[in-house]
Amino acid sequence: MTETTRLNPATLTAIDVHVHLESVAESGTDSAAREYFGDSGAPRDQEGLAAYYRSRKMACVVFSVDERLSRREHPSNEAVLQFAADNPDVAIAFVSVDPTRGPEAVREARRLLAIGGVCGLKLHPPSQQFYANDRIAYPLYEVFAEARLPVLFHTGHSGIGTGVPGGDGIRLKYGNPMYIDDVAVDFPDLPIIMAHPSFPWQDEALSICMHKPTVYIDLSGWSPKYFPPSLIQYANTLLRHKVLFGSDYPWITPDRWLADFEKIGIRDDVRPLILKENAVRLFGLGGAATEVR
Repeated sequence: MTETTRLNPATLTAIDVHVHLESVAESGTDSAAREYFGDSGAPRDQEGLAAYYRSRKMACVVFSVDERLSRREHPSNEAVLQFAADNPDVAIAFVSVDPTRGPEAVREARRLLAIGGVCGLKLHPPSQQFYANDRIAYPLYEVFAEARLPVLFHTGHSGIGTGVPGGDGIRLKYGNPMYIDDVAVDFPDLPIIMAHPSFPWQDEALSICMHKPTVYIDLSGWSPKYFPPSLIQYANTLLRHKVLFGSDYPWITPDRWLADFEKIGIRDDVRPLILKENAVRLFGLGGAATEVR
């Protein structure tokens, strides 16, 4: 696959940095997640996903998750890359590689980067069962630091596994964002996105984001009406250039997220930064039609 992704930020209303390409097959864990989040009614098929974002003049960062703990069916990285290649006006592809695979993970990452179209890496420490600062993951970070591509870490509570006996094996301790602080120290040029308001470690996430220049926060996975006051305060002030719009589609749709976002106390001059401009800068999308390799 040699095509590049062409986006025109000037024509976009927003960039959603957290979108799951999901299988249309539904497991028991999926059913529990639907009960936790509520039934969004969002299409899970690829054609429906692309049409959803295209109709709203939004772009989306799309990915799967390389994990075996939940026994959920996940689309392959190749499927994610193909989806982005087929929908270059709306999709930005991140791949996912489980760091606990060790040297095999590094080989897989390099193979995917050689294909082309990879714009970042998605990791989910609770379902991949590792702490972000575990040295087993460092060779994988080196690959993406070399390529100057961002790494997006799930942080905080996990909607997947909520309400399932034993949390479906997911251990929430791996979602503590403080372990990401070590990664930001040891890879000072690596762009890092901490996904989700990091309940119950929100203040830790804010501190890391404020302290480390390459660390960002995406606001996915929670309705904005549940954002803690500290998150709103810092998003309006010290972190106004480091907070990103994310929905967690298909679990939470941009329609629902944006409707609730309108009702919270974000300053008018900050809203465009969160919805699009911070992502344009982070991903190097520039002005007019831009290639993202």
